[in-house]
Amino acid sequence: MRGSRDKGQAFPIYIVTVAGVLFAAFAFFAISQAAVVRSNAQKAADSAALAAAGDARDHLLPGLDFAKLGPADWRNILDGRLFDGAGACGAARGFASDNGATATCEAALPSFTVVATTRTGVGSSVVPGIAGTRGTATATARIDPRCALGSAPDPGGEPPAEGSPPPKPDPVEILCRGGDVIHFDPSKPDPWRTLARSLFDVRLVH
Repeated sequence: MRGSRDKGQAFPIYIVTVAGVLFAAFAFFAISQAAVVRSNAQKAADSAALAAAGDARDHLLPGLDFAKLGPADWRNILDGRLFDGAGACGAARGFASDNGATATCEAALPSFTVVATTRTGVGSSVVPGIAGTRGTATATARIDPRCALGSAPDPGGEPPAEGSPPPKPDPVEILCRGGDVIHFDPSKPDPWRTLARSLFDVRLVH
């Protein structure tokens, strides 16, 4: 009879132990879900911030005529002072959406700060306060110059003689890190986007 009583007393302990183990497993799963949601938010924020900075880097202020730019103008370009950031935050929101998040974007050229919030949250959870929680993360990306002006023609020189074609401008010489030298023909410019990706780095600055 004593053995039966011992078994009867042990059974509730067994039930409580199993329940505790299950609760711990569900809690661990919920915490893991929350970590994944936060990670997704950070990925969305990072990609959106980089997209904003990349879009601004790829666009100069409209109306610039490379053939008419002098040395001071080229220094402003290479220092990152003439970017057109009009579409940058739109690019950030688009990339965040592609990564399952919404985003707010603050432009402070040459930097962009994005706050991304996931559209979906943590599922039902045994841990109080976690169910439905969405991930939120912040990222800042910046455009960094990597080149300086070597030389550039001065378009304010003497005008050509009457009836003579305008002289072809000398190439712009740009000196970049690592010893790279770029010779840019302002009379036959490549697309700015192509050149910009050699002149500037875009990086996260968390």
